[in-house]
Amino acid sequence: MSTNDLPAPETGLLLTHFLTVSDVARSRAFYADIFGGQIVLAENPCIVKVANSWIIMNPGGGPTPDKPGITLRPPEATDTVSAFLNVRVADIAAFYTDARNKGAEFLTEPLDRKAEIRCYLSDPDGYLIEIGQATGMLEGIFADPPAEPS
Repeated sequence: MSTNDLPAPETGLLLTHFLTVSDVARSRAFYADIFGGQIVLAENPCIVKVANSWIIMNPGGGPTPDKPGITLRPPEATDTVSAFLNVRVADIAAFYTDARNKGAEFLTEPLDRKAEIRCYLSDPDGYLIEIGQATGMLEGIFADPPAEPS
């Protein structure tokens, strides 16, 4: 491991994403395999560098002095999501085929949404991941606004 691989900027800031996972080894393998991630640290915390970002993973736990009153745990099985990873790709058809061949299970095949083509999959803990390729938005075509409530 090179210290250049760690999410530690020399100036300014960079953004990482932390996931509370139930099985670090399983999640580490998922992000390394499906997204071609580089395992920077295997445990405590697990850090996987994916493209130009890092995913940091650890099991859940109770409050600590720097986060009093906060407990971390993986998502519970539900169809309600408040946040998700958003991955942009250059060729969604190639990514979709490659990821399925590696065992990824998508909710649907890639669908054309006018501004982009996108699809979703879940990681081993149920975190939702959007995979998208900009198409129409590159030409000023955007998705329809949400319908007005009746």
